Amino acid sequence: MPRVITPLLDRLTPRRLLQASIAVALLTIALKTAAWWLTGSVGLLSDALESLVNLAGASFGLLMVTIAARPADAEHPYGHHKAEYFSSGFEGVLIIAAAAGIVWAAVGRLLQPQPLEQLGLGLWLSVISSVFNGVLAWVMLRASRVHRSVALEGDARHLFTDVWTSVGVVLGIGLVAVTGWLWLDPVLAILVALNILREGLHLIKDASQGLMDEALDPELQSSIERVLAGFAQKQPLVRFDHVTTRKAGQRRFADLHMHLPAAWPLGRAAALRGEVEQALMQAVPGLRASIQLLPTGVEALAVKEPEETLQ
Repeated sequence: MPRVITPLLDRLTPRRLLQASIAVALLTIALKTAAWWLTGSVGLLSDALESLVNLAGASFGLLMVTIAARPADAEHPYGHHKAEYFSSGFEGVLIIAAAAGIVWAAVGRLLQPQPLEQLGLGLWLSVISSVFNGVLAWVMLRASRVHRSVALEGDARHLFTDVWTSVGVVLGIGLVAVTGWLWLDPVLAILVALNILREGLHLIKDASQGLMDEALDPELQSSIERVLAGFAQKQPLVRFDHVTTRKAGQRRFADLHMHLPAAWPLGRAAALRGEVEQALMQAVPGLRASIQLLPTGVEALAVKEPEETLQ
């Protein structure tokens, strides 16, 4: 990412970007609704309905990001980071609901085709709204990687889906104007609905994986393994095992055991553990490492899951 853009994205917090997403959603709803009212196109109606989903998703995302930013407390000692997954899942549900509404409207228009009017002005309004969405989605997607925000990523991907939806609608209506085939408009709306349905299912899947303590990406796990291998090479008497990872919103967690000679003073062992933790946090931003110290030759007892009682 260019050096000039990164500092800018650092200042654009998830909260500010989601506030901008709400403002853009309100603007695009007005533009796309006007485009549908002028043309009578069910394809443009489907585009306007998806913008309503954008507004609801961004509003809920702003609420969840605000909750996720709260510090840990007595009831939530590990923080509120997972709140962002609710935003992504909620937006996925909204997308599926919008897809069902689009199909319902499109089938009715397919059975009773109607001529389209004032296509020129209506299409221009749709194109202008798509430009707003496209620029905002580009910024939000890059900012989501900088801030490691699931809510931002979900909203950005939904906006990109909205952009491609608008592109397909504009092309389809253009074909209707050229060919006079009125059935193209509702058929295109159904294809749009299927496309956004796929995106909705993808968002719900990602949110569910995050809520179930999904492990870190293989690339990040490799970074952890390289750090531990480097310490083991410098300290042949030290061994690491039982490395487990998980992610919760912007926070990443790693738990592991560090085996070292029983004759080492506690101060030396604690100092080495601090060095390992610092190196892990530098290698993986946002990581919280928990290292259990064990004497060489001693293994921690495995925790067994309670067996289900058969009735």
